[in-house]
Amino acid sequence: MKKLQQLWLLLLWLPLAALASSEQDNSLSVERMWQLERIGSPVASADGKFIVAPVTRFDVKADQGHTRLWLFDDKGQQRPLTVDGMRASEATFSPDGKTLAFISQRNKDEAGQIYLLPLTTPGEAQRLTEVPTGVYGIKWVGEHLYFISRVWPGKNWEEMAAELKANKDKKVSAWQWNALPYSHFDHWIDENRQAHVFRIPAKGGAVEPVTQKFGRELPRSSQSASSYDVHPQERFIAFNANGSDNTVDPKIDIFLAAIGSDKAENITPDNQAPDSNPSFSPDGKSLAFSRQKIQGFYGDTARLMIYDLAAKTTRELTGNWDRSVSNFVWSNDSRSFFASIDDAGTSRLYQIDARSGKERAITKDTSFNSPALAGNNVLVATNESFMFPARLVKVDIRNGRTTRLDSFNDELLAKTELGSYESVTYKGADGNDIQMWVHYPAGFDKSKKYPLFLLIHGGPHNAITDSFSYRWNAQTFASWGYVTAWPNFHGSSGFGQDFTDAINPDWRTKPLADIQAATAWFQNQPWIDSERMVAGGASYGGYLTSILLGTEHPFKALLIHAAVYNMYSQMSADFAVHATRFGHYWDNPEIYKSISPHYYAGNFNTPTLVIHGQLDYRVPVGQGFELFRTLQSRGVESRMIYFPDENHWILKPNNSIYWYNQVKDWMTRFAEPGAR
Repeated sequence: MKKLQQLWLLLLWLPLAALASSEQDNSLSVERMWQLERIGSPVASADGKFIVAPVTRFDVKADQGHTRLWLFDDKGQQRPLTVDGMRASEATFSPDGKTLAFISQRNKDEAGQIYLLPLTTPGEAQRLTEVPTGVYGIKWVGEHLYFISRVWPGKNWEEMAAELKANKDKKVSAWQWNALPYSHFDHWIDENRQAHVFRIPAKGGAVEPVTQKFGRELPRSSQSASSYDVHPQERFIAFNANGSDNTVDPKIDIFLAAIGSDKAENITPDNQAPDSNPSFSPDGKSLAFSRQKIQGFYGDTARLMIYDLAAKTTRELTGNWDRSVSNFVWSNDSRSFFASIDDAGTSRLYQIDARSGKERAITKDTSFNSPALAGNNVLVATNESFMFPARLVKVDIRNGRTTRLDSFNDELLAKTELGSYESVTYKGADGNDIQMWVHYPAGFDKSKKYPLFLLIHGGPHNAITDSFSYRWNAQTFASWGYVTAWPNFHGSSGFGQDFTDAINPDWRTKPLADIQAATAWFQNQPWIDSERMVAGGASYGGYLTSILLGTEHPFKALLIHAAVYNMYSQMSADFAVHATRFGHYWDNPEIYKSISPHYYAGNFNTPTLVIHGQLDYRVPVGQGFELFRTLQSRGVESRMIYFPDENHWILKPNNSIYWYNQVKDWMTRFAEPGAR
């Protein structure tokens, strides 16, 4: 009996001890990250009086997120505009700034609809649309609200509602395709439906088709509010569409049409690469857009272009600037642009002169994204860094000074013990400078030795900027007791065209050399324990980690998430990696054989954690199982974690917590965390 009592007391003590330990953990743990509220892209009324942004909080117990729209001002006041627990997105102001439109799915809505909320008078949000196929990508221009919906051509709304009900009730689960594309990222594409722009009077009335008359649908794979724009006087619409009959390698062009006409003109017919993000100037004289010039290279520099509506001529504005311009807004006077620029490891706000193309940096340190005009000489944007999640700020365009508008997460972060970070530069492939972010755990002591967790980013043409990440948070990894690092190796964006394009089509050689050089850099630091080094990456980072797996290296264990492992079977993805620009594997087999990680499987001998999601159509799940079977067949210690309900990323709260804890468990087994 005494032993049973002792056992009972022990069992009772264990959860209490675990709870106490959890309460004492003030680090940026994954559990703490899921307590943070996340601010999305802001919008502002024309006079800057009202600023609205979506804020998402998560209920881990329910495994759900809830997004509300919040209203802010520069006096520090913030209040919710929409009800908790109801979807709300795509906030858009009326031209006079007195009414807010947004998308919500309420009451008996079968799909998202437009709701209107008065801001200067009392009142509840009222539904404007009843579109059975749902709405997204909304804009409020003049007397109308414009939106996108995926429809069945030739059917009216009643027939489409019946079609949706029939599809919901049918017992056959088969999909059928007769041409590409068949998927995008994490969903299948119904080839019988097309995405088109519609409009409805702001006062209510009939929905009018805008782009269906032109015989051109918006890009089949993906569409958003950035896929089209409407002239400020509602004279024209500019939109993206495939300018060729080739659906395997679509040629994304910009079409211009008078609203109400039945003909659209392709104004970018000679450029074979994508032309995107059409945006009319406030004075109605010009149309700006982004242009890439290399077909099949998504990391190609995006140049800012301006099309003169009267002269029907196009000029390149930023051709002499070695940075991409895609996320931009016009100034009120149509004389300049404001843009968030991926610039050498930091997202900075820039002003670009609309006549000369001369650029001027507005901000310096930490990252700023999603800029929107909030009156004269003022922008509203999100501001974040590795040390804090997105905050809402006003930015004075003359001097870059910021005014904080929100107070979300302040109390929680005040109780959170963070480490530190810095940017270092080392010599990589061809003796070129490589920028790298290095993160140190809280209480870091240079007189001691720490293990290294080297992080290898994806893309490959997406640099790691000074920004807060929820999926791969370097400070969370560091909180376990590791020095962590993100090297921006060859191929990373924001360091110029030549640097970004240096790895095509050879994905392997230069990035591997850069990773090896980063490893050597750390081995030479007196505060790194070379016997406790691990590494990992996802997507292209998983590819490069798989290359590392087949190469001599000092890492005790590896993490490979959603990796491009077999360049041949990657053909089953939603796009082919090198095919458009360099040819298919049957045209140039030597390219694929030299860079595909699976050809180096004879050298695999490092313990490896493999993770993949079933809904990943960007890098199909077979890639992960191929790698795991190869490791098991070679007798290499390995573990496969499979998420049947996740895509390329692990997004659900409890799955994310499980992911982080499994990674921690795996790395701890082979490289004990903490200082020695």
